[in-house]
Amino acid sequence: MRILINSVRVKIKSSHLTPSRKNAVSPPKLNPGFDVCAGTFGHYPWDDWERWAIGQGLDATLAGQGRLLIREAFNHGWEPWLQSLCGWSDDGAALLAFALRAPKLARWCWTRLLDTDGLRGDYHPKTKEWTWGYLRLDTRRVLSTLHRASQSSVGERQS
Repeated sequence: MRILINSVRVKIKSSHLTPSRKNAVSPPKLNPGFDVCAGTFGHYPWDDWERWAIGQGLDATLAGQGRLLIREAFNHGWEPWLQSLCGWSDDGAALLAFALRAPKLARWCWTRLLDTDGLRGDYHPKTKEWTWGYLRLDTRRVLSTLHRASQSSVGERQS
């Protein structure tokens, strides 16, 4: 990401979404039964995943978006199958593999999932209002893309 500061373009190397500690060496533990009230700011499972992903070589901005995806899937109570695709079934390993393999596609899929609050609704082209249950055609493609990505990740883990 590049921003303009005093007429000078500066490249941002951090997502600036959470305070950073040293990159975690081992993958985080994403447990759907996690008690959010027992956590502390900057040390939630999604924060650990972001640090781990950056440590594995993922771009900081995309790692920040993955963090948001994991957090929203949990906090907004997305469907269990969708929470699973968002890292909650394998500690985020498939999510990271997908992002490392196809970062542009991952960014597109994750943006659509976040924009639609887990495929619950979308912005209607006529009213421009967010509408429950309505999904644009490109959002329907997210499902097939994520399904293919999750299948290829399963194949990689079994190899």
